[in-house]
Amino acid sequence: MNSVAASIKRCARKTGPLASFFVVLLLALVVGCGSKPQSHSFAGQTMGTSYHVTVITAQPLPENLDEAIKGVLDGIDRKMSTYKTDSELSNLNAAPVGEPFSVSAELMAVLELSAAIHRETAGAFDPTVGALVDLWGFGPHYREDQLLSKADIDKLLMEVGFQGIELRPESLMVIKNKDLSLDLSAVAKGYAADKVAELLRRQGLSRYMVEVGGEMALAGVNIRNTPWQIAIEQPLSSTRSVQRVVSVTDAGVATSGDYRNYFEKEGRRYSHTLDPRSGYPITHRLASVTVIADNSARADALATAFMVMGTKATLDYAAQQNVPVLTLSKTGDGFKEDYSDAFKPYLNEVN
Repeated sequence: MNSVAASIKRCARKTGPLASFFVVLLLALVVGCGSKPQSHSFAGQTMGTSYHVTVITAQPLPENLDEAIKGVLDGIDRKMSTYKTDSELSNLNAAPVGEPFSVSAELMAVLELSAAIHRETAGAFDPTVGALVDLWGFGPHYREDQLLSKADIDKLLMEVGFQGIELRPESLMVIKNKDLSLDLSAVAKGYAADKVAELLRRQGLSRYMVEVGGEMALAGVNIRNTPWQIAIEQPLSSTRSVQRVVSVTDAGVATSGDYRNYFEKEGRRYSHTLDPRSGYPITHRLASVTVIADNSARADALATAFMVMGTKATLDYAAQQNVPVLTLSKTGDGFKEDYSDAFKPYLNEVN
């Protein structure tokens, strides 16, 4: 760890109501000139959070690549933000029950993925919790921290459930069968990272690290010709430190946790991670989970589902489905680290 500490750049994220659970190691040292590969970095703000892109190439960069990256990200934000009242998602949430609503291909893709993860995790992932997120005070509308009555929660739970949405991908139509509210914050940033990665590939670039609000899409090798080195942060609210470094390439990576975005009331902490099956914040001891998947959107959604499921259910699922997962669970004096067999190949930190 010490041998790489001098060459890492730690990038914290804040995603609207969500907090960053990742520290990104960008071994982005510009080496040589001419035909030697060089590292090019782009960064900015979008989707209520920050983004960082590193590209390794020996060729001249495409003209206005930075503007193209920003354009992709802002376009997704205009479609999927709950903080923009005129976004496509906000308009869908306001659409009348039972009437077909036309959506973009991008929004349909995220909704289809959400439906798949909802089925695979037996409802642990469910973006129809938008009204509950708002009620608990973790949504776009500020409200004072307060405890909710069971009656209030039960009432809103009647409007939660992905089965209340009918998707018609062939016609890009969505029909809400009940008055539900979608919140895609647990998948949209991962999808955005994937779309930027898609842009880079179209430009002939095959070595890159894309990070949007902590969710990552990685390909090729870094400037040192080794896999990208990613630091997993210890789930501490008071300080920032690295739990361990993992080596990843050609994959999506996401970390979710409950240790930065919460409120305390009457001596108890209430996490922003809500269990869509009960309507209440999670209460188990899982503090952080890191997922590696084929793409960042899937990793993002699964990480959220696993935070709802808890440590044992997550590790059981990962073993059955061969998913690379690392969990950090609260103990009396710190955190216990567990990981699936599929995660083991990524544990080789490169000095």
